[in-house]
Amino acid sequence: MRFRLTDDQRALRDGMREALARRFDADALRAAVAGADGAEGGTEGEGTGRRRAAGGGTERDGSGSGGGGGARLDRALWRALGDLGLFALRVPETDGGVGLGLPEAVLLFEEAGRALLPGPLIATHLAAGAVPGAATGETVVAAVDGGLVEWLGDADVVRGDTTGAVPLRSLDPLTPLHRVPAGRAAPAPVAVLLTAAEQLGTAGRVCELAAQHARTREQFGRPVGAFQAVAHLCAGILVRVETARAAVYAAAVTADPADIATARILADEAAVRGARDCLQVHGGMGFTWESEVHLHLKRAWVRTQRAGTVTESEEVLAAALAAEAA
Repeated sequence: MRFRLTDDQRALRDGMREALARRFDADALRAAVAGADGAEGGTEGEGTGRRRAAGGGTERDGSGSGGGGGARLDRALWRALGDLGLFALRVPETDGGVGLGLPEAVLLFEEAGRALLPGPLIATHLAAGAVPGAATGETVVAAVDGGLVEWLGDADVVRGDTTGAVPLRSLDPLTPLHRVPAGRAAPAPVAVLLTAAEQLGTAGRVCELAAQHARTREQFGRPVGAFQAVAHLCAGILVRVETARAAVYAAAVTADPADIATARILADEAAVRGARDCLQVHGGMGFTWESEVHLHLKRAWVRTQRAGTVTESEEVLAAALAAEAA
């Protein structure tokens, strides 16, 4: 089966990329990281001003205080994402949403991953239509996910029980985390797929960064990409990206649990291995302030713990294959 994006889907993807380039470019990313580093260490133990909300979740008092890291959510950016339709994308038009489907959501979340856009994007997207203000970006929604909560301190509404939440020092400076003692619940397949889409965005971006550096950085009078070891690294990154992209896009069309599990496995590998190999292409420059490579690697590592780990996806895929063989 041939799978090609329609003209409307390409326009949607390109429009999101252009909008993010204006609202969250490389300078904005560095400023957000610098702000998170500057605020680190002053928030642990805060975030107690929560009250119970309808549906068994938790509603915050809007004060924005909370532990788990120094990053602060840019509310203006969040409302801009609401205006772009990121959260209301799959809400029916009759309910005030955009009325598009899962393939379009995957394209936008791929762009979000490519830009390292911070915030509980998937939780808010999944809450649109159920939580007032989530669709427009007026309400920030976080969710308990496998014993972790991202952005608990900035959330207005938290879906799930956060009793006893403990702040963690996150590897990613732009993903504050809390651990909760609640047991693990099976992740929603849509959350798994959208996480894979974000991983795909990171994989595609580090592929671009590796190729760009290999073409422009010179050693011994030649671009480093002319050396076989570097060329092999870049080729491996590209192969993993395109394999993951085919799987993620196909899963967005079929919405089959086994296809989603496959997409998640391949996208996690493409993001983590791609970022590590990109770092190797850059050498020590990859961990410098001027480079975003290390930020992609850290975010990719954190995402592997979200929406069910890759092990859970492997179990879903193994069960589906076993059922077919029976």
